[in-house]
Amino acid sequence: MIVRTVAVGRPQEVAGPRDGVTTSTAIWKRAVDGPVEVGPENLAGDEQADRKNHGGPEKAVYAYGEEDLAWWREQLPGLDDLVFGQNLTTAGYDLRDARIGERWRIGTAELEVVQPRIPCFKLGLRAGDPTMPRRFIAATRPGVYLRVTRTGTITAGDPLAVSHRPDDGPTVADVFAIYHHHRDRAARLLDAPGLPSWYHDWARKRLVSRD
Repeated sequence: MIVRTVAVGRPQEVAGPRDGVTTSTAIWKRAVDGPVEVGPENLAGDEQADRKNHGGPEKAVYAYGEEDLAWWREQLPGLDDLVFGQNLTTAGYDLRDARIGERWRIGTAELEVVQPRIPCFKLGLRAGDPTMPRRFIAATRPGVYLRVTRTGTITAGDPLAVSHRPDDGPTVADVFAIYHHHRDRAARLLDAPGLPSWYHDWARKRLVSRD
């Protein structure tokens, strides 16, 4: 298991979904060579335009798998490898199977799996296809948001080692599927203490409304 690419980006103004309206986004990333510093909330040279929905310690680094990209290439030939705005492109590990709370060692940094990505309209802007968020949800290939548990450096080509994997608890794909497709299984999310608290709040509300 390795990191194929490391990518960063800064906010830029792009045409929004409505004519005459622009929006700020950092989803356009560029791959970089050499060691990249991993700070508490992002990679050096990387920023988030919308800190409410895309930044902070629980979304410090976003990883997407080469295996998922290969699937998308079959669906949408010619798709840009960085279309999902990922910081890390991994290979050799099906990220759908990553468990909430597991830890990775990459380079001299350590990262913790926190949650799947929930797409917004900016993914559609990046892909040039407004239906892309809906396609992304249907595919159940969300990638992984990571928390930084030890700062350090990461370089493209570094091995990815899973240093800790919880014995139980949902996978990233489980969380994504429950939130979007199988809301009757919301109670399962209460068994994942590593998830952001809003997921637990959402699950409790679902259980109350079901009763």
